[in-house]
Amino acid sequence: MSQEIAEDCVLVRDRGAVRVFTLNRPRRRNAIDMALRVVLAERIEEAMADAAVRVIVLTGAGGTFCSGGDISTMRRQPPELTRPRAEAAQRIVRAMWSGPKPVLAAVEGFAFGAGAALALACDQVVAASDATFSATFTRVGLAGDLGVFWSLSRRAGAAAARRMLMLPREVRGEEALAMGLADVLTEPGAALDGALADAERLAAGPPLALAAIKRMLLDGPSDPYEVLAREVDNQVKLFDTDDFAEGVAAFHERRPPVFLGS
Repeated sequence: MSQEIAEDCVLVRDRGAVRVFTLNRPRRRNAIDMALRVVLAERIEEAMADAAVRVIVLTGAGGTFCSGGDISTMRRQPPELTRPRAEAAQRIVRAMWSGPKPVLAAVEGFAFGAGAALALACDQVVAASDATFSATFTRVGLAGDLGVFWSLSRRAGAAAARRMLMLPREVRGEEALAMGLADVLTEPGAALDGALADAERLAAGPPLALAAIKRMLLDGPSDPYEVLAREVDNQVKLFDTDDFAEGVAAFHERRPPVFLGS
């Protein structure tokens, strides 16, 4: 049973071991202002530290994911005023990437600029077939943040990332799926249901193994032989866990495993 546990610019509800964060500025198409940056980062950090939470889902209120940074709050200003704002945005992605739990985006409507970067920074992107992605930073003379230079090139390739950032255009549906901007497409209006279905499967999975997979894919070494060494380290640790013993026992007993993250 879902429970509302916060009411502000980020709504929070739990669905079993899945925590859903809803960007809640629908009148501004969930544009990211300073308050939303701070609150979302705090909520993600709390969820990553909460043993009852296994998976995080990000979505937006009012039929859109996020239209980007809130331009109504932007103005020319000196670096000492801009840096705290920029670092507050990066705190969101640092919390997502440094935490051990999978983060999924459920994208309806627009994911523009910082909204696109936020979605692409997630481990999985579930998007409605009419959702629209666009890296619109240059339209206001900016280059991009929230990890877009890492996540976009990792998802779409360096050439496509360069073109999307320098010559922004709208990408939707099957093209977004083919480019890697989305991992799964759903019918319009069903992105959250699709993300929750994947999230519930992940929540039933082995937390320690999922954390190792996330860590390897995020910051794994580029040297292939170092990858081999890191894989051995992971396996050595995971073989000596209750979850591994449970998985083997469940296989022999022909039943679903119950993983506890220990």
